[in-house]
Amino acid sequence: MSFLRPPLDSTLMALVEESGQNVQRCGLLLRDLILDPPEHAALAQDLKLCEQEGDRITHDIIHRLAAGGRVRAPFDAGDGYVLATALDDVVDHSEQVAAQLVLYGVEAPMEKAVALAEVLVGAAEQIAQALRGLRTGSELAPHLVEIHRLENDGDRLQRDGVASLFAGGIDPMVVIRWKDIFESLEAAVDACETVAHVLEGIMLKQRGRRRRISSGE
Repeated sequence: MSFLRPPLDSTLMALVEESGQNVQRCGLLLRDLILDPPEHAALAQDLKLCEQEGDRITHDIIHRLAAGGRVRAPFDAGDGYVLATALDDVVDHSEQVAAQLVLYGVEAPMEKAVALAEVLVGAAEQIAQALRGLRTGSELAPHLVEIHRLENDGDRLQRDGVASLFAGGIDPMVVIRWKDIFESLEAAVDACETVAHVLEGIMLKQRGRRRRISSGE
């Protein structure tokens, strides 16, 4: 009987890493769009293409997980599915913000919205690095801790941004539009934290498997 472990599924891990890179690209595009919506309006279409690419990657990951085969992944099929859909949610919410900026004809950014977009950029970068670490076997914890910290910052910025809308003297229609945008931005950052939670679960299972192997169970 052979006790050799099957090789890591390089195709699956490349897809997971590609999904992280797509998340990172979305964050950067959205930050640039929010900084100057009229000047960078074309970026909304780029974000739409990212959303479509995210759907394709998610489909490919799920198909690969369902196919199985004589290769392995650092997570089980159920966790892989949850991870893929959580990554796709980040992209979907980011694209929704872009669509709202165009739909509402936003002509100038709000300071808190720009800051919240920067939080999303940071969280997306940490996701991309964590997914590279998932493939290479490097430590994920520092990236996950940073995502949680950024999500807390995002919550504060979202609350402050919405509160500023009701400070008085702002057109009610502008209030409604920016409130929608803030909520979608927060949803994108929250989705990043969901990715971190999934990765934490995967990490805990990996540790459990290593302990069982080392103890001869």
